[in-house]
Amino acid sequence: MITVTEATATAGALKRLSDEGVSIWLDDLSRKRIESGNLAELVATRHVVGVTTNPSIFQAAIGSGAGYEEQLTDLATRGVTVDEAVRMMTTADVRAAADVLRPVFDATGGRDGRVSIEVDPRLAHHTAATIAEAKQLAWLVDRPNVMIKIPATKAGLPAITEVIGLGISVNVTLIFSLERYREVMDAYLAGLEKAAKNGLDLSTIHSVASFFVSRVDSEIDKRLTVLGTEQALALKGRAALANARLAYQAYEEVFGGERWTSLGGARANKQRPLWASTGVKDPSYKDTLYVDDLVAPGTVNTMPEATLNATADHGRITGDTVTGGYAQARADLAAVEALGISYDEVVQQLEDEGVAKFEAAWQDLLDAVTKSLNSKGVDAE
Repeated sequence: MITVTEATATAGALKRLSDEGVSIWLDDLSRKRIESGNLAELVATRHVVGVTTNPSIFQAAIGSGAGYEEQLTDLATRGVTVDEAVRMMTTADVRAAADVLRPVFDATGGRDGRVSIEVDPRLAHHTAATIAEAKQLAWLVDRPNVMIKIPATKAGLPAITEVIGLGISVNVTLIFSLERYREVMDAYLAGLEKAAKNGLDLSTIHSVASFFVSRVDSEIDKRLTVLGTEQALALKGRAALANARLAYQAYEEVFGGERWTSLGGARANKQRPLWASTGVKDPSYKDTLYVDDLVAPGTVNTMPEATLNATADHGRITGDTVTGGYAQARADLAAVEALGISYDEVVQQLEDEGVAKFEAAWQDLLDAVTKSLNSKGVDAE
């Protein structure tokens, strides 16, 4: 447990980050974290103002069984399917977390205090099913501060527009490429326009666009290492930051443009860039790299707890580290391309792998819950 004294001593960097206009969200959730009071404590002492979840996070939490035994027994007694059991457990956790964060939601006018839950990852390439799942999840959680996560696949784009058009707030996930990011912003604006035609209050609709960071370095660094030249090795650890910074430039362009002006005049909210996958994968890099070097106003940084703690302990928040770096960012990505590493190939591979990893984690979760239900003497269909 974090004491108030410890929090006062270590929260300086987190406060500075928050003061720079970066919303700090926690990239983790479990029933144990909620029921122990740890989540409320992080909100109170570590400037955490939101929570993101994904299939891997739920697989780790529910797969451990901690805190879920009573509900599993009830679900087994009712003879529910494994899919229904998983949906009931995950939405219960998100609902409880949303209640913890409700004061933040109220205090920020709905900007923060958000908890995200993802549609079934097996639906990533099915538009109509994604829309139906998003509506169902929003209904089940039944909290105004829930965000439904929809992957930024080609099939996900029209789903984003439709769901936003229904007035449901959306966290768009698994964004790796600058081109796809622009398509995501376009889908959001189209959704707002649809919501306006439906007579909805645009000020109540919020969205973030989760732009993945560390995985870009992991893949490109691997290819640079294979090349092994001095020029190639000098580019390691630069592609992910360059990609994210150019994404922020695209955000500034779109939300400073004419199409946005009329929506903004109708009290619509900008779709904020969210830096995801901010845990450093390469131990030779500083563990706060994707926090310290991605500070820009109007952004969200969702951190695993280890990164949150590292930032509190020794993060170096020195102001905006994004908007002055566009020329260098373009030069870094161009240099990578010049070595024969295809940007388009890398980002498509990362999207495909991201969907596959979440599908695998979801299947592992289904298998674990099936085993738990069966152990209680009930067959899980």
